[in-house]
Amino acid sequence: MSDISLILTAAGSIILLLFLVMKVRLHAVVALILVAMLAGICSGMEPSKIAETIQKGMGGTLGFVAVVVALGAMFGKVMEATGALDQIAHTLLARFGEKRAHWAIAITGFICALPLFFDVAVVLLIGLAFAIVRRGGGSMVKIGISLLAGIAACQAFLIPAPGPILVAAQVHADFGYMILFGLVAGIPAMILGGPIFSKIAEKYVKLELPEHAKMGDADREGQGKPSFGLALGLVVFPLVLIGLKTIAARFVDPSSAAYQWLQFIGHPFTAILVACLAAFYLLGHRRKMPASRVMELCSESLQPAGVIILVTGAGGVFKQVLIDSGVGAALGNMLAGSGLPIVLLAFILAAAVRVIQGSATVAMLTTCGLILPMLEPLGLSGAQLSLVTIAIGGGAIVFSHVNDSGFWLANRFFGMTEKQTLQSWTIMETIIGTTGAVIAMILSLFVH
Repeated sequence: MSDISLILTAAGSIILLLFLVMKVRLHAVVALILVAMLAGICSGMEPSKIAETIQKGMGGTLGFVAVVVALGAMFGKVMEATGALDQIAHTLLARFGEKRAHWAIAITGFICALPLFFDVAVVLLIGLAFAIVRRGGGSMVKIGISLLAGIAACQAFLIPAPGPILVAAQVHADFGYMILFGLVAGIPAMILGGPIFSKIAEKYVKLELPEHAKMGDADREGQGKPSFGLALGLVVFPLVLIGLKTIAARFVDPSSAAYQWLQFIGHPFTAILVACLAAFYLLGHRRKMPASRVMELCSESLQPAGVIILVTGAGGVFKQVLIDSGVGAALGNMLAGSGLPIVLLAFILAAAVRVIQGSATVAMLTTCGLILPMLEPLGLSGAQLSLVTIAIGGGAIVFSHVNDSGFWLANRFFGMTEKQTLQSWTIMETIIGTTGAVIAMILSLFVH
């Protein structure tokens, strides 16, 4: 098929997907897989390969997401049920005040998400947002969007967040400038998309605290209240372990045994599993909670997690079909001869790939592969390549919709409708991505 036909097929698939989910009210899992099949057929894929691509997309996505979401849900449930998250929320509110709680949670997400994948950061910190709302720190929309904005801005622009550091390494950007420009782009983007936009969004999107997050002091499990130090230590612990992997990648000899162990210890699977075990012991056993009750809490946590896992996997199916059909390459071919400034071109290309296939990380890496041949003859400096990386990160998070796993994480965790998710999450992501990219474009006029 021609490049234009592929792009039109992808655009039609997105429109059909939105129609099926929002108007027909077809369940997202069914709609995503159905549209993925139709997209594969219309893009000219061999029918025998479509089923293989669906299996590849589901398996490739769930291989990571299922473990992270399941373990993170157990960890969060025990932290929530024992009052540990409420202790952190109470301390934050005491330090920042109720009127500035959304600033506190945005900054928390911005810092804590540094060594994590987006899904991991959301799963680990979402309970804290619920706890702040329970303590009277603001509406669910204001607190939730502020947290997600902090995480999203970090994941789009800062290293050592996984997406930016992978792109920066491939385009040979200067890591020092990446840190500087990432902060210059990320902080204003977080402020606009989080604390500022969330106050506007709460006027139009009305949300109650999800039923599973409503819990009074009388409902607390175990004897006594956990200390703030213990509660905070348990949240930070997996972040530190995952950070070891980043340190290993930069400073430890890859052929050494120490490197291999740090890679193992710092993998999200290991880090969250160890955090779970620590929470089970320190918040459960040490506080006289029966082991059977800890097991019940874990089982309860997996019920809402199961829906999130399946929807995310179905999004991976749609993404994989669009990748294998060659839509990304078609976009690259179309934009390569446009004559646009390279930073703007990077943003547009990443945004187009993002809208079509959903995943921010895949959009970053796909755009990186498409734009590398264009960068080589330009002879850009490490600082200029850093700005290209920032622009790619911004484009890769705009216009999130129903083919993005992040869309469904926000939708399910906060109990929103699809329309409410578009009004809050999607706009927040677009503000952050566009703000960061505009700053990168302005800086590119002065950086040589």
